[in-house]
Amino acid sequence: MQDIYRTIDPFDWITFILIGCIIIVTVLKVVYPKRFDDFIKLPISNNYFLTKGKFEELKHPFSVLFFLIQILMLSLFIFLFFVEKGEISAKVYIKITMASFAFILVKTSIEKLIGSIFSIETIINRYIFTKLSYRNFISLFLIALNFIFYFAMKPNMEVLVMFTGIIIVLNLLILFINYKNYRSLIFSNFFYFLLYICALEISPYLILYRVIV
Repeated sequence: MQDIYRTIDPFDWITFILIGCIIIVTVLKVVYPKRFDDFIKLPISNNYFLTKGKFEELKHPFSVLFFLIQILMLSLFIFLFFVEKGEISAKVYIKITMASFAFILVKTSIEKLIGSIFSIETIINRYIFTKLSYRNFISLFLIALNFIFYFAMKPNMEVLVMFTGIIIVLNLLILFINYKNYRSLIFSNFFYFLLYICALEISPYLILYRVIV
């Protein structure tokens, strides 16, 4: 009797993650059709922020599940850099996911703490929710991008760096939209705004970059 060797695809677990995220998106579309339609129109309409008091719904299942997708997809994209180096390990991905979640959770908690200290909780909650919603929207594109990079076209380091730059530009655009919405408040408290930018929008990412390098 001759032994038969079975080849195990190292990306099987990634397939489950991607399909799982698509299933979550489908369920959200079915359970919250109006909310989902408004969410999909984010680039061209503000209805998602103007109806049903969504600024106060950070803990709504729709926001929480999309935040989960955001973390999983962002971590998969970062994991591509390790795949490029030949490190195809679920343990590495888990570490990246935990680090991404901890980074965003700590940063958001500090922002909410600042809002509480200066009695501007409502403004901070709106700011966080707007930023979170746009990043959740970007995660939909990351699903497609990860599918392509893992199963259709293996990207090289130059391509990964290019798309990383695109993601950074999109995040800067999100911040610009937020700051534009609160420009009157920013101009009247410009010094505190500069402190906020340096402490919570620049320093954390510089520290994260140094840690990764």
